[in-house]
Amino acid sequence: MSKVCVINVVGLTPDLVQHAPRISALGQAQPWTSPWPAVTCTSQATMLTGLEPREHGIVGNGWYFRDTGEVRFWQQSNRLMAGNKLYDGVETAKLFWWFNQGAGVRWSATPKPHYGCDGSKAFDILDDTGCQLTEQLGPFPFFGFWGPKAGLASSQWIAEASGLVIRTRQPELTLVYLPHLDYDFQRFAEKDPQRVREVDQCAGLVMDAADEIGAQTIVVSEYGLVPVSRPILINRALRSAGLLSVRSGPFGETLMPMDSKAFAVADHQLAHVYINALDCTSTVRKIVESLDGVDAVVDPGDLSLDHPRSGQLIALAEPDAWFVYYYWLDDAAAPDFARTVDIHRKPGYDPCELFMTSPVRAAARLMQKKLGMRYRMDVVPLDPTLVHGSHGLRPAPEHGPVIVANNPPESMLGFKDYVRDCLGR
Repeated sequence: MSKVCVINVVGLTPDLVQHAPRISALGQAQPWTSPWPAVTCTSQATMLTGLEPREHGIVGNGWYFRDTGEVRFWQQSNRLMAGNKLYDGVETAKLFWWFNQGAGVRWSATPKPHYGCDGSKAFDILDDTGCQLTEQLGPFPFFGFWGPKAGLASSQWIAEASGLVIRTRQPELTLVYLPHLDYDFQRFAEKDPQRVREVDQCAGLVMDAADEIGAQTIVVSEYGLVPVSRPILINRALRSAGLLSVRSGPFGETLMPMDSKAFAVADHQLAHVYINALDCTSTVRKIVESLDGVDAVVDPGDLSLDHPRSGQLIALAEPDAWFVYYYWLDDAAAPDFARTVDIHRKPGYDPCELFMTSPVRAAARLMQKKLGMRYRMDVVPLDPTLVHGSHGLRPAPEHGPVIVANNPPESMLGFKDYVRDCLGR
């Protein structure tokens, strides 16, 4: 039985592989086709199942749960993803890939904080590898995984942990997620080759371990990031037209999806537009189409997104634009979570969480935490013009996702069968 190690180097593209000598040595870098939208959860689900989003149901990094009336992002339950998985029947270590909780794998590790009854949060991971990763390597650098301090530390830790698991457990299939390029490539328009060299070194740590157990290494990415300069405030437009409803309260305004005639779930360069008042559909379409930065408004079936979780309409940004989730009209009325890193409460993706208003303010809030006081880490700016990189569309092949392997598939839809063939399954 052959062994395979798949390293997901987020944000790597064919034109960047030249700065990654360890990855380049694996073979020719080939562009391949992502699903719509080209975002983490949808791309990973497509790779793992070989299905279109209309079939596996992962229509974005988040969506509107109509049965509960909530917008939820970054869910980890494997049960949300329909279809057979590429690791079914294979002794697999799934390390920091998405939809890890409840996955049918032998070993896994994924971020998972602890939540106290007083609103406090303690950062940790779910470690089902049996390797005592935090005891061996120290605490997982959660602040390096997402937020204003996101950077190399998390990918370095994941690479070292993956090497430990590979050598100890010798899995048939290993799935490793290295997010390093995702951070600065959203913060800045220019892609610094040094970031590529850094993640290449992380990948090299995993590749060394894979070589030791005789595993074939395959490197993939989910998408390529492109420069953006135009934020699209889609929900503010819908609210100004009287279609989006909010509730005012002591902690700011909150979106009321069930009471809204229409609202959008913003996810990088694609937005799902949900319409409760179907007689307003043509009006909603015209409003969204008229927004600066919107390239097209299409039906979900046009993008293989015709699944019950999708919006009635799909809005696509122009190549240099992206969708912002903000629904308040005055920043003074913004909900308190808007100025914090809160990926689960925000009804849309917020790359402004990669920025900080004031290091001094952050230090003061940390001091409050250490003193046992109630505090709010309200250091995230409400300024979408800070964001200079995004993804979700299908850019030119050299700027899109990449696969580095022998005779690889041309599309993520073929990845499941390709890996199983490599495994001899």
